[in-house]
Amino acid sequence: MTQQHIVTETEGKKRVDKLLSDINQETSRSQVQGWITKNLVKVNGEVVKANYKCQVGDIVTWQLPEVEQLDINPENIPLDIVFEDKDVLVVNKPKGMVVHPSAGHSSGTLVNALLYHCKDLSGINGIERPGIVHRIDKDTSGLLVVAKSDKAHISLAEQLANKDVERKYEAVVHGEINHDTGMIDAPIGRDPNDRQRMSVVDNGKHAVTHFQVLQRFNDFTHVECQLETGRTHQIRVHMRYIGFPLVGDPKYGPRKTMDTNGQVLHAKVLGFRHPITDEWLRFEVEPPSYFQELLLQFEQMY
Repeated sequence: MTQQHIVTETEGKKRVDKLLSDINQETSRSQVQGWITKNLVKVNGEVVKANYKCQVGDIVTWQLPEVEQLDINPENIPLDIVFEDKDVLVVNKPKGMVVHPSAGHSSGTLVNALLYHCKDLSGINGIERPGIVHRIDKDTSGLLVVAKSDKAHISLAEQLANKDVERKYEAVVHGEINHDTGMIDAPIGRDPNDRQRMSVVDNGKHAVTHFQVLQRFNDFTHVECQLETGRTHQIRVHMRYIGFPLVGDPKYGPRKTMDTNGQVLHAKVLGFRHPITDEWLRFEVEPPSYFQELLLQFEQMY
């Protein structure tokens, strides 16, 4: 299936591989570069190299590679399905579940469960990530939308790229945030000193997080975060950047943090336009029991 995008003023002079990885948020630049190597990407009808600098008004077209036959095993893992029709599925992912197979996580993932539950999933992201339009981290719980067809996937990916998807999270952070609301506008990329971590870096991808204080405790704050962009580990990195790392976060939190089996972070609200009917859909699920028990513990302590 061929897709098309007209380069806007804000996208001018951006490398074509970066442009397409930004548009297809679950597709890495290396994957896009693979498309380019196979001559699947054209600008104004001409084949280009990955480092081509886009010009305003350029018409970028790309053809998605043929979907490989899935060889990941379906697994009968219970799913908390919030909504499902023939085009999309919204699931409440539990804390501790990896979204898709990768090195060290070949089974027990959301994808393994999805393949057992439904036979039709989009193939745009290849054999390891069928249906996956966006991700949340292993130890983050909450809402994810899954595409059951390529047409649905393309629409949802465009909504994400255009910042038309509503995504709100709840988190508990170290420290007391004095102001009630705030916005963090800081680019995120690989940490130059640790490739396993993300960090705020000058040459990173544009990233914006809005936050609102829900409750304050002694040395802790319960916050709601709304994503404007969807970068890897965005909330975890941004909250650490402003001095309020997430409780329980082994990667970005302080050395002395609470043992909560990972960051206290929950994807509570997800809203998007149905890719076929264009109806606005909005879903909300409360944080899991461990999260609510932690808040109750803080309320009783402070």
